[in-house]
Amino acid sequence: MQTPPSLQPGDKIAIIATARKISQQELQPAFEMFRKWGFDPVYGRNLFRDDHQFAGSDTERLEDLQWALDDENITAIICARGGYGTVRIIDQIDFSKFQLNPKWIIGYSDVTVLHSHIHKQIDIETIHAIMPINFPKDGSENEALSSLKKVLNNENIHYTLNTHPLNRKGNAEGILVGGNLSILYSLIGTASDIDTDGKILFLEDLDEYLYHIDRMMMNLKRSGKLANLAGLIVGGMSDMNDNTVPYGKTAEEIISAMVAAYSYPVCYQFPAGHQIDNRALILGRNITLNVGETVEVQFVNANEKPKGIFGTLKKSYGFILTITAFFVFIYALIKLINYLLG
Repeated sequence: MQTPPSLQPGDKIAIIATARKISQQELQPAFEMFRKWGFDPVYGRNLFRDDHQFAGSDTERLEDLQWALDDENITAIICARGGYGTVRIIDQIDFSKFQLNPKWIIGYSDVTVLHSHIHKQIDIETIHAIMPINFPKDGSENEALSSLKKVLNNENIHYTLNTHPLNRKGNAEGILVGGNLSILYSLIGTASDIDTDGKILFLEDLDEYLYHIDRMMMNLKRSGKLANLAGLIVGGMSDMNDNTVPYGKTAEEIISAMVAAYSYPVCYQFPAGHQIDNRALILGRNITLNVGETVEVQFVNANEKPKGIFGTLKKSYGFILTITAFFVFIYALIKLINYLLG
């Protein structure tokens, strides 16, 4: 996948809302933090519009996203908050200029629609990370913010975590995909449905009934999303709900049972999702996942060559192209000499 350029001092970050509405007061801490980091935050024209739950009509939200994608002066786009609404505009977006001029798209929750669609259709990396609605109100810089800043500055990203009783040990390497479980479930069978074969899947969710977690995981299993994974990272399963008659399992236990038949490494309670400690993840990036006495997640730097068989194949392919070009040149040179001497 393509990696958007890292940000430089003075670069413009567009703040837009593709889903739920937000106020300027709620955005002030993020605006000030981006200025503190040396960037120039700019608001979408329709950002503070109000259409019941939404940040303006579908047309207005689409207009802001399209502007941010097309404007060559914008180097990153961050969605102000999640909620619901991105799926209502995804099929009307023209990504042609974005493909020619990639830029970071940042967010989580409902923004999983954008992550998934871009990975399926366009092959450009995106960032699953904290959004402006969650920036600390006191202006402090927590782990979630520090990790986002590192990604934007193209610094190495490496997480070391404590183990979890349900973890399944093992090592894996692959492209990281995923996001919010409810959104991924809703996108199955659409143009935004991600391919998980050979990938490391990340899942998180909020405020769902436990039986619905089971239903969604069963759907992923039956649709072939779980069988051929390289690995699984389960983030925050926050504020789960239960019925009067208890379901009998936690969200993590439900997921563990769903993937019990497979052998790839699995880790639980990774610090990402609907929680204060929401570490930045580069979706579409090659990562290594090592689950043992601790959990190690390492993102391959954008400047590094891919490792493993994929990297070997890329090197071999480049070598073959070079040798082929050399012999074509020699053949043409011989033909030219024979022509001149003949």
